[in-house]
Formats: sequence, structure tokens, C-alpha cells
Amino acid sequence: MKKKLLFIGGSLNQTTMMHQISQYFTDCDCYFSAFYTTGFIDFIVRKGLLDFTILGGRFRELTENYFRENHLATDYKARKQQYDLVFTCQDLLIPNNISTTKIVLVQEGMTEPESLTYHLVRRLSLPRWLASTAMTGTSNKYDLFFVASDGYRDLFISKGADPAKIRVTGIPNFDHAAQYLKNDFPIKNYVLAATSDRRETLNFENRKKFIEKVMNIAAGRQVIFKLHPNENWERATGEIKKYAPGALVYTNFNINPLIANCDVLVTIHSSVVYIGMALGKEVYSDLNMDELKKLTPIQNNGTSANAIAGISRQLLLEDYDKSLIKQHEAISEARQLYHYSHLDLPYS
Repeated sequence: MKKKLLFIGGSLNQTTMMHQISQYFTDCDCYFSAFYTTGFIDFIVRKGLLDFTILGGRFRELTENYFRENHLATDYKARKQQYDLVFTCQDLLIPNNISTTKIVLVQEGMTEPESLTYHLVRRLSLPRWLASTAMTGTSNKYDLFFVASDGYRDLFISKGADPAKIRVTGIPNFDHAAQYLKNDFPIKNYVLAATSDRRETLNFENRKKFIEKVMNIAAGRQVIFKLHPNENWERATGEIKKYAPGALVYTNFNINPLIANCDVLVTIHSSVVYIGMALGKEVYSDLNMDELKKLTPIQNNGTSANAIAGISRQLLLEDYDKSLIKQHEAISEARQLYHYSHLDLPYS
């Protein structure tokens, strides 16, 4: 019988990553679910109180639209059957009905900084989700954890992730920035500002100050604002018109071509900064730039999904031999090095 695999989405970034990995399992029955949880938190979700998270609201709507548009088989909350292997992009909440299943964790992108909340969660053993993605990888309730770079491997280990479970393969959506240079977006040589959804996720942001910072950096150059998919577009557009008249605003638009064509990228705290850095753009962020350089995802011509699928496949063996995984990793690493030697951009 075919093995059954479940791929759990969340944000559109997470969902598209899962889809890319699934395409290397054509011999398996692949099903997809929007992100979900069980127990008391699921009760809160059903009341609509967590619609600002990947558990509901616009995130879930975009993910389920993606499933339909790509004709993917779905099994929301894994209700239809048992699975041999589950792929997910975060381990802050592990649903009870997959807790005994083999799990593959794939890093989704940038993680939150280690705030006061993060340190309180660790010291007091509070629920990991309270510290958001700053606690990624710390559950150790997974069999393999695929990460973007050696820098992230070191970061996750420093937070308590099991080194034996971590594999540095690069991650889909961030491993082939050069492909975005070929696009039909007509504007070039501008300052691009990628906004955040911090206010929608109950965090503080001084949007006026951010807009003024962008305009100061632009110094008279054309400015484009790309709004975060989860933020209040009407409010954000109004603020930009007020404080940055003449700036262009894009909402439901792929940001990668915008990054490829800009001269300068300005963010607060966003994974898109890694695309800009991989392309050699002038980048401004609230985060430490030296640290970001260490964390920048490796560029491997988009082979991360293949590598992740290949190594994970060994988990489908009934009594899998960990030495086989090591052998496959050696082959995968050799292939990765071959790709690095043929890149137009330097290996990060």
C-alpha cells in the first residue's frame, strides 16, 4: 500500500514550501491541511479569537484557496486517516492526533528575536507558543529538522534543539534568489519598504516612524511599499498616503520581483530581508546585520525541497536505519556542492 503523508500549511510561505516538498513524493498519497491544533486552544480558534494567527483568519483563507487552486487533496485536522509521516513548518503546537507520528520540521524563515517573553517562557517552562517563533525547534518532538543555514543550525542548538536531528539543506522559497532577477515588473531602481503585521498580531509598531525612516533613506528616490498579506490594507494605505504622498502601494502581489528590481530594501523584521541580502541589495532592518549575514539561507539553485524529501524518505521505512539517512545526506551534500560551484551568486 502507498504510504500516506500529511503536509501542514499555515502562512502562504509555509504552504508553498510544503507543496514543493510533496512534489518529490509522487509514489505516496499526499494530503494537505491548514494549520490546526487540538484541545482548549482549538476551542478558542473556533470562537474566532485567534484569527490573527496562522490558525485562522486570512492565513487560513489564503492557504485553503491555494489548496483549491492547485487541486491538492485535503484532510483538515487529519480527521480522515492515519499518516505514516507528517511535515510541518513549526513545532510551537503539536496536535495530539499526530503526536505519535513521525514528524519532519522545516524551518519557515526568520524567527522572532529573543525577547523578554522568550526568556520568561524558558525560565518558567510556559507554553512555547507564548514566545512565538523564537521557540522554533525547541520542542524536540520531531524526527528531523531541516534548517536554512549553518548560522541557524547554531542558533537552534543554542536554544536547546537536538543537534542529531538537525540537517542544513537550505529551505524552499529562500534557496534560489537569483531566479527572481528574471521578471516582467516594469519599475527599477527604487526603494522598497516591506511592511509587517505586528499590529495585527498584538505587537507594537510605530508605523509613522517607519514610513518616515523609509522616506529619509529614499532621499527623493521612487518609493514602493509592499504591504504584509495579513495586515489591514485599508489602514496601511491611508497612512502611506498621509506620510509618504507619491509612494506606490502594492498589496496582493509577489514581493520577490519587487526585491529583485529595487536598489534598497527596508524592513522591520521580515524573512524577505534574506532575499535582498542574497541578491546583494542595500538592506535596512531593525535586526543586527552581521547576525543576519550569518543566518542568510544557503543558495543552491532551488534544490532544498528535493534534499529534504530525499533525506525524509528514509523515515518511511518501517525500521529505518539511521545510517541510511547519513548515506543519503552525503550524496545530497555532494549534489549541493556541485550546485554551489555553478551559481552566479556566491555561496552564503
